[in-house]
Order: sequence, then C-alpha cells, then structure tokens
Amino acid sequence: HDPFADYLAAGINRLSIGVQSFNTEHLQRLGRIHSADNALSAIQQARQAGFERVNVDLMHGLPQQTLEQALTDLKLAVEQGATHISWYQLTIEPNTVFFRTQPVLPQDELLEQIQEQGEAYLKAQGFINYEVSAWRKEQPSAHNLNYWQFGDYLGIGAGAHGKISYPTHIERTTRRRGPNDYLAAMQGKPAEAIERKRIAAEDLAFEFMMNALRLHEGVPATLLQERTGIAPARIAAQIQAAQQKGLLDQDPLYFRPSEHGRRFLNDLLQCFL
Repeated sequence: HDPFADYLAAGINRLSIGVQSFNTEHLQRLGRIHSADNALSAIQQARQAGFERVNVDLMHGLPQQTLEQALTDLKLAVEQGATHISWYQLTIEPNTVFFRTQPVLPQDELLEQIQEQGEAYLKAQGFINYEVSAWRKEQPSAHNLNYWQFGDYLGIGAGAHGKISYPTHIERTTRRRGPNDYLAAMQGKPAEAIERKRIAAEDLAFEFMMNALRLHEGVPATLLQERTGIAPARIAAQIQAAQQKGLLDQDPLYFRPSEHGRRFLNDLLQCFL
C-alpha cells in the first residue's frame, strides 16, 4: 500500500521530506532515525506516486563533514528529482544534543567553500535562490511564501506550529511533540495539548521583518500594516538606519534587502530590534 498515492488522491500537491543528509553516519550524529536508503527511497516513491513538486530539506556544515560530502548530498537530492531544496547551515540550538556535547564543526574557510560551491552547483542545475536557504526549480512554495510574508497558518498534528491573527493580537501556537502524548491530550483536555503565546506588540515589527527580509525580492511596504497593524511611518527611523547602512533598498514601496543586506542579514535585522 502506497501512502504517497493516498496523499496525492487526498488533494495534497507538494511534499517536503526532512532528509537532512544522505550520509547515514551524519544522520546518526544528528540523532535521526532514518538511514540514507530510507531517504532516497522516500523521494523515489513520492516521484513514482506522481508528485511533481517535492522539496528536500538538507543541512550542511555538519560535524566532520567534508566539502565532497556536502556537495554529494545536494547532487543526490537533485538526481532523485527534488524540485525544491531547503539548504540550511547547521546551527547549534540550546536544549539539543549538540548543545550539550559541543561537537567540532567545520572551520569557517570550509563552510565558505561549501556555500560557494553548493550555490554554484544548484545554479548550474537550474535552481533559483529566492529566499536565504530556499532553492526552487518550480513555482515558489505557496506555504513558504505565506510563512515568510507573516501570513497565518494552522498547525495540525504532534509538534506542529501555527500563527493566528485576531482583531486585538497575534499569537503563535505549538502542539505537544510526542504523538501519544498529543493524542491523549486532544482526546481528554484539548486546551492543554496546545501552547498559546501572544506576540508582544513591541516585537511585531521585528518578527515581521525577520521573516519578510529572508525573501530576496522582499515584500510590499503595505504588507507591514496589513499583517501587523503597524504603519511603516511608525518605524521610519529604523528603516532609515537600515538604508543608511546600505542593508536595505531605498525603494519606498518595498522592504527589500540589498545584496549587502542579504549577506549580513543579522545586521539588517538588528536595525528593527
């Protein structure tokens, strides 16, 4: 029985597969329970079932990863028929295994080589880099664009995140991670299965920019007020500071990072804190 065919029949038109790496050793170090063969087989099955749009999530800059291994991950994703690739550099977050064990990550020089050669390879394969870490051979992902444009979305299922705008405030929701725990809570006390967190009014402009400025084309300036209720005039000083530093385009109708701003996105975002 093919679950991918069922997804397609149910009206789902795009799949995103969290591969992270096609190297089983790296997967084990990341604490993932799938193997390289599982990952390859999942992409093949999705394509064979008739999915024309398949995203593959990959990480680079993994502990002890070589340039060749990082590029092999990209090549395997492309060769298996991925039409969209989300290619992230590993960052070590608090409360993770890596944060506790502090593995040795590749040196900056190697990370730069991986980034440069990986980008050159994807461009040569016809992929367009439309967001910091997103590459597409297809139309932009409607889901991802909605997310980066600070749109609302529902999280359904264990560990899912959502964002909902109300007339008075905007809140983020997170559902319990463990499937059994989540199901039990939903059947017993649904309110306890979902954690709700209101975004503070003073954080809204920063949260909006943190998503919108990841897009290379940026967003219309009018979207800020549409999505947050904040008029661009209210953050005119921050906008001007970002433009003076050469991090934000001068276009009054668009919030768009300059080429310099794309390279130094954290510096650009600091302007809105």
